[in-house]
Amino acid sequence: MPLMTFEDQVAVVTGAGGGLGRCHALELARRGARVVVNDLGSAVDGSGASISAAQAVVDEITAAGGTAIANGDSVATEEGGAAIVSAAINAFGRLDILINNAGILRDAAFKNMTVEQVDAVLSVHLAGAFNVTRAAWPIMREQNYGRIVQTTSGTGLFGNFGQANYGAAKMGLVGMMHVLAIEGARNGIAINAVAPIARTRMTEDIMGEAGKAMDPELVTPVVVYLSHRDCDRTAHIYSVGAGKVSRVFIGVTTGIENRALTAESVAEAIDEIDDATTFTIRGGPVGS
Repeated sequence: MPLMTFEDQVAVVTGAGGGLGRCHALELARRGARVVVNDLGSAVDGSGASISAAQAVVDEITAAGGTAIANGDSVATEEGGAAIVSAAINAFGRLDILINNAGILRDAAFKNMTVEQVDAVLSVHLAGAFNVTRAAWPIMREQNYGRIVQTTSGTGLFGNFGQANYGAAKMGLVGMMHVLAIEGARNGIAINAVAPIARTRMTEDIMGEAGKAMDPELVTPVVVYLSHRDCDRTAHIYSVGAGKVSRVFIGVTTGIENRALTAESVAEAIDEIDDATTFTIRGGPVGS
């Protein structure tokens, strides 16, 4: 098929000073997009700030002949989200693509997790995506076009020890995606999600030897596809890592119907209720 290009389009990539976001920004720029490289420049836990990480990626893009600007605003505030979108409009006059990628970690076993650790992670991952998307939304609605990619996680979809805050934030992004896919359909706005498995600054300490095969560059092709005008998917989740791409979905089993339902009848039928031999996907066809 023809090369998927992005001439005359503008993309915002949050958390693009390194790791996955950097790869996304570089590839979108290589294919012709003008890119706002947003990164607060903080540590993995969200502390500190510096524009240097975002600027380094911009320098890479411009050295390769692309067009990009650096932005150091925080996604965690309403003002920061608005400023990120304003940077795109002020520099390039439009916004077509938003990659919600910014994130931090504050891991702890649930028995030790503090309110501050929860609030910090939710404010960057979930509220951060809300803040930037909320600022971008009226622009995309007005132009009757937009592509948004959420960065969810296997932790949110399936769970992982010590990451209750992170998992809650990442699954929250899926719920947000499902609602915005419905609300954006009439205005040509598609929103999807990726659940990356990649070696980055946030994951290298926990991946060990397995991380050697998990190049972040192997996640970017799916993000680029979901960002393209030719992508006809919305409200889909893709697990991506080490060259493997799979769809993750929420299915509903056939279950039972019993107008005289009691706790005891549920107990007797629980195996039938749980049976996933047949299921529906968001009202779609029966699958297996």
